[in-house]
Parts: sequence; C-alpha cells; structure tokens
Amino acid sequence: MSAAWRHVGAREGFEVVFPSDEQGGLRFDGHSTGVEQGQAWNVRYSILLDGDWRTLRARVVSRSAMGTRELELARDGAAGWRVNRAPAPHVEGCLDVDLEASAFTNAFPVRRLGLGPGESADAPAAYVRVPDLRVERLDQSYRRLEDDGTRSRYDYASRQFEFEALLVYDEHGFVLDYPGIAVRVL
Repeated sequence: MSAAWRHVGAREGFEVVFPSDEQGGLRFDGHSTGVEQGQAWNVRYSILLDGDWRTLRARVVSRSAMGTRELELARDGAAGWRVNRAPAPHVEGCLDVDLEASAFTNAFPVRRLGLGPGESADAPAAYVRVPDLRVERLDQSYRRLEDDGTRSRYDYASRQFEFEALLVYDEHGFVLDYPGIAVRVL
C-alpha cells in the first residue's frame, strides 16, 4: 500500500508515503517535494510509531538552496523529546510529529485519538519546519463531525497560525482533502 498527495495552495509539489509494519508498530517512509515562494526543496522522512499511533522517532533529511540538513527526533520517556540527541523541553507533552512538508502526518493524531462524532481534543505536536528543519511546538485541535459515508470529517484548528479547516479522511485515517495544503491522489 502507498498513498500520495498533490500540494495545492500554499505550495506546489507532491508527497508519497509507504507504510510498513515494524517492531510492534508502524513505519512510514516518505518523500515530499515543493516549490514555495520561488524556492525548491525536498524532504525525505522515516517515522516510527508504536501500536497506538504515538510517534517514537523520526528521521528527516531536507535539501534546498540552503544545503542539506538532517534531523532526528526521538521520544524520551512518556512525552519528552530529544532533538538530535539534545533534550527538547519546548515540545514536552507532544505525542505526535507533524512535518510542515507533509499532509500525511495529520493522520497520526486522528488515528491515535480515536474520537467519535461530536468529540474534540487538543493534539499538540513537535512541528518540523521546512527547509531548515527547525522544531517548534504546534498547538492544534481536532473536533470530529458526523461522517460522510466512509469519510470522517474533522474541524481542525491551529491557533498560532490562525488557521481553521475542515479536514476529510478516508476509512484508514489518511487525509483526503486538506484545504489550501494538499489533496490525496492515490
């Protein structure tokens, strides 16, 4: 199985991801390319989740006119993180990694939370910026709406970006439509 998205709105580009089972959890290997504000970049990532869809570690490599950069994020205990082996208290309490270059990583909190219609939850994430791979805390929330057939729908909000959108997911919890960001093509 694989999945692919076309970036729309914020940037032009494409993302592909290949899931696999690994160590009692899941591994997602992906690649995202983009042109944004006249600058081209690509990001390659490998993310390991436990069986409850909590991120255990992520390895990200970015290439742009700024050069090549590498990042390793690893969970350090229940909700602490290390960024390139150094403690990262600014993302403590986050259970997910969210890559700016990826529509796919929005699957992690949706699958992990397992919200029913009408339920909502905050889902702060360790947010990896592109192309410099700076790690920030992203405060975000999801509120599940009534399903539309086999598609689940969520009101998504990120206060720090003053962004709200209706996100639509398939039966596997992968985003189909992320307005202004990406559309699933496979």
